[in-house]
Order: sequence, then structure tokens, then C-alpha cells
Amino acid sequence: MFTGIIEAEGQLVGIKKEKDNLHLSIKAPFLKQLKIDQSIAHNGVCLTVVDIKKDHYVVTSIKETLLRSNIGKLKIGDAVNLERCMKMGDRIDGHLVQGHVDCTAICTGVKNEKGSYLFSFECKEDKDAKYLLVEKGSVTVNGVSLTVTTCNDGSFSVAIIPYTFDNTNFGEIKKGSIVNIEFDIIGKYVINTLR
Repeated sequence: MFTGIIEAEGQLVGIKKEKDNLHLSIKAPFLKQLKIDQSIAHNGVCLTVVDIKKDHYVVTSIKETLLRSNIGKLKIGDAVNLERCMKMGDRIDGHLVQGHVDCTAICTGVKNEKGSYLFSFECKEDKDAKYLLVEKGSVTVNGVSLTVTTCNDGSFSVAIIPYTFDNTNFGEIKKGSIVNIEFDIIGKYVINTLR
């Protein structure tokens, strides 16, 4: 379980394909504190540390993850939003995030609001997006816990403060970029129950 508060930006330094899997090598400032089997969210995708080297760690992304997320589109040198799992008893500064990406979305616009940034996205892949996106509700974009500012039939926008823009990979997102989306878990349970 995560909170959507990004702990650090990592850097993808290696990609190795094995059958339908990708082994990703990541440099991270908290490398010395990691252990094998630990869960870390990578752009919002929960992946397990399978190996630790001198200057990076390795996670494996399987076919299902690659189909639902932007992990397979990453290139060596890309910045990756990282968050280690939350500890019981800690404050939840964002919202409850599972690290289970629902779909990807495309960035349809970025607007500098003179003190903040307005990012717009469109979720074409998820037919339930129009129900799961609620104005002033929570959504996770590339692992970042955010508040929906506006939404309409699967399209939505979020406002980003300068700190988030400078300390996550939001600074690299532009029109046409593909991002990972995790909808609020409460909304998913409500829709499932109504069905």
C-alpha cells in the first residue's frame, strides 16, 4: 500500500528482455536502504525488488503490467517516480494507493498558470473512467496522489504545485505523453457493487 507521495525520482539505467518480461535496473537515492522482496511503486506500478547491485536495483515487470501501464514505453535515462510502501502508523499525506494501475491516459495539454500547472488527460482505454473520475476526488497519475480539478466523460485535469513539478517526472510530461492512472479504490468498489 502506498500514499501517492513521491519519495524520489529514480533513473532507469538498464532494460533486459526475457520472454514476455522486462527486467528494469533503477538508480535511486535510497538504494542502501533497500532489501530484496521489498515493494516499490514505479510511476505508480508496484514492483518487487528482485536484485540489488552496487549502484542500482532490479525489478521485473510481467506481461500484464506491461499491457496496463507505461512501464514498457520507458527508455534508458528516463526519470521514474519512486515511492516505497507506507509504514503502519505513518501519516497518509496523499490517499490510499494500491500500486495497481488501472489504465494509461494521454496528456492532452499542459498550461502554465503562473504559480501552478494545469495538466489535462484523456482515458480512452477504461470504459468506467467517466464514473471513477469525480471533481475534487482523488486520482493517481504516474504514482502521484492528486485532486481532480475538472472531469468530463473520461477526460480530466489536475493542478500541480511547483514542488511536485520540480521533484517528480511531471516536469517531463508534455502533450502526447502516456501516463499511468490508478483510480480511487473506493470508487472502484462502489461501481462493482452497483453492478
